[in-house]
Amino acid sequence: MKLNFLFFLLITNSCLVLAQNQFSKYDVLSDLVFLKTSLEKTHINLYAYTSKEEFAQNYYEVKKDVEKKDSLSLLETINQFQKVAAKANNAHTRIPFPVETYIAFAQAGGTIFPLELAFENGKALLRKNWSNKELKLGAVLKTINGKDIEDILQEIYPQISAERLYFKNAQLEMLSFPRYFWRVFGEYDEFEVVFKENGVLSTYKLKAIRAIEDYEMKRNDILKRDMKLSFLPSSTAYLQPGDFGGDLVKYQQFIDSAFMEIRGKFIENLIIDLRNHSGGDDAFGDYLVSYIANKPFNWNSKFQLKSSKLLKEDVRKNRDSTERYWKSILMHKDGEIYDYEFKPYQPQRRSKRYDGQVYVLVNRQSYSQSTVTAAQIQDHGFGIIVGEETGEYPNLYASIFSYKLPKTGIGVDTSKGRIFRVSGAKNNRGVIPDIIIKDQLLDEKDEVLDGLLEKLN
Repeated sequence: MKLNFLFFLLITNSCLVLAQNQFSKYDVLSDLVFLKTSLEKTHINLYAYTSKEEFAQNYYEVKKDVEKKDSLSLLETINQFQKVAAKANNAHTRIPFPVETYIAFAQAGGTIFPLELAFENGKALLRKNWSNKELKLGAVLKTINGKDIEDILQEIYPQISAERLYFKNAQLEMLSFPRYFWRVFGEYDEFEVVFKENGVLSTYKLKAIRAIEDYEMKRNDILKRDMKLSFLPSSTAYLQPGDFGGDLVKYQQFIDSAFMEIRGKFIENLIIDLRNHSGGDDAFGDYLVSYIANKPFNWNSKFQLKSSKLLKEDVRKNRDSTERYWKSILMHKDGEIYDYEFKPYQPQRRSKRYDGQVYVLVNRQSYSQSTVTAAQIQDHGFGIIVGEETGEYPNLYASIFSYKLPKTGIGVDTSKGRIFRVSGAKNNRGVIPDIIIKDQLLDEKDEVLDGLLEKLN
């Protein structure tokens, strides 16, 4: 059996398990104060999507919950800290998913909810069924153990960092409902679920499934990381570039060879698939775009950074402080927000680049730099965007700075930078496709690609 990528990532990081699995409330309270003050000092605009008053009120509610206990487990501590970080309503400001605790639970034979969900048009739809009962995919889930699905989601949402509900639901699909249900509600032996199908309510009793053998070992991730080139009818090439991260040289070699092959076949249409894409670094996105660009280009209209004492300490300890980007952080005062300019990226020489019609596929699972790259292509006029609105905003608070809390050692991600899309347009929207085709259930049926090929044919 083959491990899905995300679970492989979880397993390979399981060595990072913190030595301590229980913390005194005094250590948790101490780190809670540090978390709030450090976010205020390091985040480029902590209150962009929430008011200072709302953030403070939420913080004091979390503090009261902690004060009621003598000690907290690692999972309880992470969840409390995440309630604070998530209130910023910024996807890149978070306490990462509790990998260590989930792995320990799964390896000890832990069991989880057996159904994956998709969230579309305000409904929770059955996306994947890992139970031994026959259920209709696409059916609307109404209740679990007598509790309305909306009430369940309201308890899960504080554990997900996102700018809006649409994006929270996308992340819940990606990291999966069974994992989040365990995170918030713990372990159950069985579940009574009610579905609505064709106006009729149906009740089923489902047994919990083993987290490893019955779930992680069998499923595939929503995010797709394969590098892939294929050729389709109507003189069309299909390119899945893979992650914008990892080995840049290997990535560039793949892109080079892919476009060499595309040019050799005199292809009229090129489809670049940025759906179900985790994002990454602008160097990867820019290299891809250089093959379809007919002029020098940028990936943003403005990029800002915030310097801070904590960030400077990290730069001096872990970064090359002679490199222009990191050196700029050291040159500015603590708390100062400044513009950082990237030089325009040059297109490939005409003999190498593709000059046919370009289509770029996106969906709600196009994350971070893949959203920025899609906006970049759209704003420069290098291609036609096809699919559904991205969950992520192309005007993005990101450029993550990661650090650890001093008492518990729990990691924190915060946004030290801000990206403005190439067009300069300012609105709280994702990338809106030029051709809109919905991606239903995120399943094996590919409505977006099939819909585009039908138009091309």
